[in-house]
Amino acid sequence: MSDQPQVTLTIDGKSITVPAGTLVVDAARMAGVDIPVFCYHPKMEPVGMCRMCLVEIGRPLRDRATGEFVREEDGSIRVQFGPRLETACTVRVSEGMVVRTTTEKVLESRRSILEFLLTSHPLDCPICDKGGECALQNLTMAWGPGESRFFYEDKLHLAKRVPLGDLIILDRERCIMCARCIRFQRDVVDDPVLQFYHRGRYTDIITVSEPGFDSYWSGNTTDICPVGALTTVDFRFGARPWEMRPAASICSHCPVGCNLTFDVRREAASEGRFVVKRAMPRQNEWVNEIWICDKGRFAGYHFAEQPDRLTRPLIRKNGELVPATWEEALDLVALRFRTAQKLLTLVGGRLPNEDLYNLGALTEALGGTKALYTFMAGGDLVARLGLGAGHNLADLGQGDAILVVASDLEEEAPLWWLRTKQAAERGATLVVANPRPTKLERYARHVLRYAYGEEAATMAGLLEGESEAARALAQAENLVIFFGQEGADVLTSRALAAACARLLTETGHAGKPNSGLVGVWPRANDQGAWEQGFAPLDDWAEAFRQADALYIAAADPAGDDPALAQALERAGFVVVQELFLTETAKRADVVLPVQAVTERSGTFTSGERQVQRFYQAVPPVEGTRPDYRIAAEIAARLDVHLEGSSAARAFEAGLAVSVPAFARLTYVQLAEVVEQWPLLDRHDLYYGGTVYENKQGVGVALPNAAQRGEAVSVPEVAAPQRPAVNGLLAVPITRLYDRGALLTPSTLKVRLPARPFVVLGEAEARRLGLRHRSEATLVLHGTPYTVQVQVQAEVPEGVVLVPRSLGIPISGPTDVSLRAVEPALA
Repeated sequence: MSDQPQVTLTIDGKSITVPAGTLVVDAARMAGVDIPVFCYHPKMEPVGMCRMCLVEIGRPLRDRATGEFVREEDGSIRVQFGPRLETACTVRVSEGMVVRTTTEKVLESRRSILEFLLTSHPLDCPICDKGGECALQNLTMAWGPGESRFFYEDKLHLAKRVPLGDLIILDRERCIMCARCIRFQRDVVDDPVLQFYHRGRYTDIITVSEPGFDSYWSGNTTDICPVGALTTVDFRFGARPWEMRPAASICSHCPVGCNLTFDVRREAASEGRFVVKRAMPRQNEWVNEIWICDKGRFAGYHFAEQPDRLTRPLIRKNGELVPATWEEALDLVALRFRTAQKLLTLVGGRLPNEDLYNLGALTEALGGTKALYTFMAGGDLVARLGLGAGHNLADLGQGDAILVVASDLEEEAPLWWLRTKQAAERGATLVVANPRPTKLERYARHVLRYAYGEEAATMAGLLEGESEAARALAQAENLVIFFGQEGADVLTSRALAAACARLLTETGHAGKPNSGLVGVWPRANDQGAWEQGFAPLDDWAEAFRQADALYIAAADPAGDDPALAQALERAGFVVVQELFLTETAKRADVVLPVQAVTERSGTFTSGERQVQRFYQAVPPVEGTRPDYRIAAEIAARLDVHLEGSSAARAFEAGLAVSVPAFARLTYVQLAEVVEQWPLLDRHDLYYGGTVYENKQGVGVALPNAAQRGEAVSVPEVAAPQRPAVNGLLAVPITRLYDRGALLTPSTLKVRLPARPFVVLGEAEARRLGLRHRSEATLVLHGTPYTVQVQVQAEVPEGVVLVPRSLGIPISGPTDVSLRAVEPALA
């Protein structure tokens, strides 16, 4: 802001200097002056609909002949006020402006507006879900009339509990027609699925999509709704705001690292337990601003509350897993690890940093191999060439560039889709490279098409300057490259990441804080694992067969692939740390029950390399322990010292000492907060909505290699040969909603695919005699799978798209056959 022209004005006697172009309502906010609003929201363009923000505005009077200010007898500048009040949300500040917000004229207008709104409002505050955090209620108490001149019988009574979709409920008579929900869906997230219907007192909000309210962002409309018109199905009639305790957390469902607040209460309905009642966004303008996607909101915690959680260690005896004590289980693990010749530790990217460190340190002390269970590589290059300290995607705009390759970004990391869209709207050059169209292309200046398997070659072509897109990327002040999961496996993504890294270095962007490589990982803390030296193996099955001790935490290879299940059974001694009895856990020799993210504290490292703290929300399930503590207790039995008393001590005694990227980082630094814009306040709620302000820490971005003074070299990586195709090329893709173990217990289950499906192009479907929603048999590695066929025009010829985590074990581009299901004989 310091580089922008500044304007000085006076608001209620307070002089304040703000950037030119600031709206009066925002300038008042900066000055600590309350101007009430309903329709205005600081993240959306003003429309001046509700008139609640009317104020008196005076402007310095100038002499028309000379252009000089007209002055009073005492030398002060004469200020002229207009005859009418003006909307503070649509007027921009000017030098010398004077604003009055509490004159009798202004107060009378507020009383009138509130009285007018209340003529059609049901006044059902005692039973309304917004009670306690309702802008209309609060502003009526502060500025409204003491009594109404209208009779209750004259109010218009409309339908209640109208489902706009399967997640959002509308109470029509509570709606004040501020259009915040409509504008958010249309202007912010480009899903114009809501609109006004009818006119006058009968104006209504309706959904115009099929299925209803078809958007990944619907929950945000309930946050910014200033009344109780929009509510979520999972929280409706669930609790009152004053009954709940907020706990800061981080979403664990994708690599963005969105800041959440879990609202918690102890209740009789849950047998006296503390339970999470809802997940709300928490402001972090460097990460998710004030938004979260529906997956983070409606699926962020339900998995932790399932009755089939593991609560006792299990040991295999006589071929069966039977309950055991912790001491018995840990003693057995330590005994077998002590004698192991080939220990392989396999971790999943949903583990926090502290767990990863202790598991990795134990493995290294025993001479074993540590590996990250994933189908996507390149995180080692992100660790060196990723976004550095001081970065913020919100700073990207005119003169900058973003390249998104092999990623359907809204499906894989929705908030990155949103922030990339916003950067493009600010003027950044967006280049999208993908074999098929994606929603992000609406904002792209350049679109590159390639065949699956040609990802790395396409990036090499950009390096050679073969197109206008290449010149735009090379000439950009800052360049951010997102590489994703579209058709990726370990070999193809390793080559793609290397090609992207070379593009960064050879265009001179490496090391700049707002330039860097970002992996669109499948898990929340995959990048944290890469920063600590974990990496995927090229052949999991062979590694399992060779290991005489296999230590698995937060990964389910047997559930993902029958071939890995067979290989697992040939491994030596298998230890699994898990929340549930997964397919992998069923094949283990020892199973150790762990705590969920809601039951403990720790840190995640986002794909942008932002390290953030999450805090314990509810007491842990009895009998469970955090992964870092389990690893430390095993280590102690093997004469290896690891800190396991708390996540903070594990972080500061381990990570901050031994991992260069985390050097000297502390939990205190991660808890630091700074002033953010917009200025949110849970006490007024009308300005930014029911979003939580950030009082628990915005996190710290790790320095990249250049910022640490390290030289960076990019290896030459040859792209793998495209697999021979006799039938169709099956390509794995990611869908935001799948049938993963952490998603199926959630409120979102009504939106989850009921069965496995594949996506074909129209020409391919005709050739195979298949129709949209018909059944077919997909043969993968000799195994048949019954699937539903979806037909979409944009799928490339010869390709069938296979969503991950729907029961079909696909980790990379694979040759398959597809045929119609033959009708059963009568």
